[in-house]
Amino acid sequence: MTPSTSFASAFGRLLLAILFLLSGVSKIAAPGAIIGYIGAVGLPAPQFAYAVALVVEIGGGLLLVAGFQTRIVALVLAVFTVVAALAFHHDFADQNQMIHFLKNIAITGGLIQVASFGAGSFSLDARLDRAVAKPAS
Repeated sequence: MTPSTSFASAFGRLLLAILFLLSGVSKIAAPGAIIGYIGAVGLPAPQFAYAVALVVEIGGGLLLVAGFQTRIVALVLAVFTVVAALAFHHDFADQNQMIHFLKNIAITGGLIQVASFGAGSFSLDARLDRAVAKPAS
């Protein structure tokens, strides 16, 4: 992997992660409103769903930036993103909802790319792989 592609994969992970991190942090600022919105769309156990969203968005975002367990994290975030699209953006008669749905699907595509090709060389995954591959002296 060349330095430019290594940088590109790290930058791509950062750009994907920013969305999840900002979304998670904004949920901390207004828990009552978010829990109410989750309940209003008919999802069961809104408080539990809120907690899961925080863990997935903030935890997953941080892990994606660091490039740790990247393939697994990207798959979890991809599933979460599809579920969010189906639960919150399914009114295709509303153009705004359709745009948000398609945005989530596009993000899922990026996450599947990360899951397929890994974190790249600027990541904890690569650093750990190099440490394991070094022969013992």
